[in-house]
Amino acid sequence: MSKRSLAKHLKRGEVYRRQDLEKFSSSIDRELKQLVDDGVLEKLYRGLYYYPKISAFGKTPPDEALLVQRFLDDTRFLLTTPNNYNMLGVGTTQMYNSRVVYNHKQHGDIELGGKLFIFKVKHHFPKKLTEEFLLIDLVNNLDTLAEDKEVVLENVFEKVATKDAAKMRRELSLYGNVKTQKLLKSVLGLSHGSKLSA
Repeated sequence: MSKRSLAKHLKRGEVYRRQDLEKFSSSIDRELKQLVDDGVLEKLYRGLYYYPKISAFGKTPPDEALLVQRFLDDTRFLLTTPNNYNMLGVGTTQMYNSRVVYNHKQHGDIELGGKLFIFKVKHHFPKKLTEEFLLIDLVNNLDTLAEDKEVVLENVFEKVATKDAAKMRRELSLYGNVKTQKLLKSVLGLSHGSKLSA
């Protein structure tokens, strides 16, 4: 098969793993290299390729969730960014270039398609972002933020106090680290020694 035959199987906007395309070619590595050299495909990472969509402004970047899904070869992950904390109204305003991926398989900082993704292995994370999770996640990561931590934490306490206590306790038991659980227990009407129930 020629590279032209391989290109016929490509769909714009799709991210491909090398093994996804092996069945279409008898010399996959050579043909992938040719397609990259010709500007048809973009190489995002080892064994990871993107067939760009074209807009009026040129090539568009890959969908980040799709990119992460293909990289992990898994749909069980949560993609977020510290920028999401700014939506909570607790005083965070900094903008960050990194994306955080909670998942079950990969740990470490990895550049995919020119963007930094921080992969963190966690046993528990929600399928979708919720305000409750973001509040807990913010406190989990408070020490990494370039903010006035005391002011932000006081604002988080006020915000948590307005949330459904039972739901917050449940989410805190699943997603809060030891320090976060200790900090938020008193806000939720629990003593430091009491246990959270999921």
